[in-house]
Amino acid sequence: MGKSRSLPQSMSKADLKFEKKRQFYGKVRETVASLSAQKAIGKKKKLRSRQKKLKAYDLSSLSEFLPELKSQRQPTELKLNCKSRQKLILKEGKHLSMVLSHPAFQSDPFAAIHQHLQSTQPIVDEKPEKRSNKNGGKKRKGKKIKSLDGPQSMVV
Repeated sequence: MGKSRSLPQSMSKADLKFEKKRQFYGKVRETVASLSAQKAIGKKKKLRSRQKKLKAYDLSSLSEFLPELKSQRQPTELKLNCKSRQKLILKEGKHLSMVLSHPAFQSDPFAAIHQHLQSTQPIVDEKPEKRSNKNGGKKRKGKKIKSLDGPQSMVV
């Protein structure tokens, strides 16, 4: 019993073991308390740095300079459960049969689809013509790309 000289000798062996355990758990408790305090300090530092980063990325002040966007789409809240899915299938099936039986579609399907898309899609603004330099030619960057002469077709 050379190690337990700080403990009184009059205690029984069970009491000595209990006292050692109590001291050990007291040290563990102190260590856990100091570690949790250090962890809390570290969390505060991380929180501060995270807040600084968030301030750097805060773009809410730009909203006053940006134009208001009007939503073109109307939000449709359609919940697809069994009944609504069945109704949708029936409706789309009827629509498909009407399209397939349409004389314009039967004569030229691709032209009919193209015409439908032309009439239903919004008009997209064309890009302005590219500028040319003083001599009237286009500015060339890098190497010249060789183009193949004649029509090209894709083999399927």
